[in-house]
Amino acid sequence: MCTNFINLNKACPKDFYPLPCLGRLVDGSAGHEVFDFMDASRGYDEIRMLPEDEEKTTFIVKYGLYC
Repeated sequence: MCTNFINLNKACPKDFYPLPCLGRLVDGSAGHEVFDFMDASRGYDEIRMLPEDEEKTTFIVKYGLYC
């Protein structure tokens, strides 16, 4: 299943969080023996949406509505 949120994304306010330059991160870690890694991949699905905005992302399937 694919849901098209193009128009919703256009209407949402944008947050500007630039990605760090990967080359600088790699170069900056050279010569160090200890590294740390933060995995934020699960955080994407764990950000709560305001209840009044849930209907904007609702989609219909055979067995009901999901939001």
